[in-house]
Amino acid sequence: MKKIPLLDLKAQFATIREEVLAAVENVFESGAYILGPEVKALEKEVAEYIGVKHAIGVANGTDALVLTLDAMGVGPGDEVITTPFTFFASAETVSQVRGTPVFVDVDPETYNLDIEQLKAKITDKTKVIIPVHIFGQPANMDELRAIAEEKGIYILEDAAQAMGSQFQGQMIGSWGDAATYSFFPTKNLGGYGDGGMVVTNNDELAQKIRILRVHGSSPKYYHSMIGYNSRLDEIQATALRIKLRHLDQWNDARREKATIYNELLKDTPLVTPYEAPDRKHIYHLYIVQAEQRDELMKYLGEHGISTGVYYPVPLHLQEVYKDLGQGEGSMPVSEYLSKRTFALPLYPELSHEDMNYIVDTIKKFYK
Repeated sequence: MKKIPLLDLKAQFATIREEVLAAVENVFESGAYILGPEVKALEKEVAEYIGVKHAIGVANGTDALVLTLDAMGVGPGDEVITTPFTFFASAETVSQVRGTPVFVDVDPETYNLDIEQLKAKITDKTKVIIPVHIFGQPANMDELRAIAEEKGIYILEDAAQAMGSQFQGQMIGSWGDAATYSFFPTKNLGGYGDGGMVVTNNDELAQKIRILRVHGSSPKYYHSMIGYNSRLDEIQATALRIKLRHLDQWNDARREKATIYNELLKDTPLVTPYEAPDRKHIYHLYIVQAEQRDELMKYLGEHGISTGVYYPVPLHLQEVYKDLGQGEGSMPVSEYLSKRTFALPLYPELSHEDMNYIVDTIKKFYK
């Protein structure tokens, strides 16, 4: 029986093996292992790639959000608007800096924040909006930025799944006051361990985040604020520098395979991903909607095809956020999607033969 993983990191490594091993060996021989020359070089290259002034390497994508919210001054009494249809970190980080997450339901086609509902949720306590470019699909940054500028609210783009995606031809990450990335191994640009980054054009935010990541100190041992220990290491940075050179090519391969899936799945009951005309979706995950989702996933698993649910419980229904009072029925689109969506295997090295096998298996299930 075939075995098709949801994501094949070994296949990716095989294409850059010699390059990565040589670069990592150079780091070992250098004796500089944390926040050294490789991190500085990666920061410069990412800033140039996104088209911003500053990029600051941190320990992971969650820390990137925490440090940025802290630098933006979010604290008790401040509200931060975000989506319930995302990974937990998008809201958890707001709570970690003692702010209050305010959830707004998503658009049923793009799965991004519903702009009209967002407008209704803004209060005089709203300090930040966190749009999540979910699964690599950009949020509507034009309208979001207009709202934020009118109200004097920060925009913090959660671009953990969207390195290389674009809105109106402009890189995601360059639209807000700041943006955060995760380099978790499964991301389109992923390391061989944890890593994250903040990008911004705001000099003051950049300076604060650089101080916050090293225990609030500048210079060393002189502490102007209570900070964190959140530093990117040289081994991750050197590997990420190599991968960044391949990223556009890998993203294009994902887009090509998403187009093939869309065509192959046309005659099935599945709802395939929607891509708005002014956006470049980079398909961090290829998410479909299905009737009898759990039975279909079980059937695919029995035929050697790995799948995954993103996300089974929307954030407003998580145990820890029950006291916010947004219970069942308050976010109908997110609740509907959480019961119907799942990811099919998608990665640059996925063969057409395997894609045909996956779709044929889906068709057999529905027959």
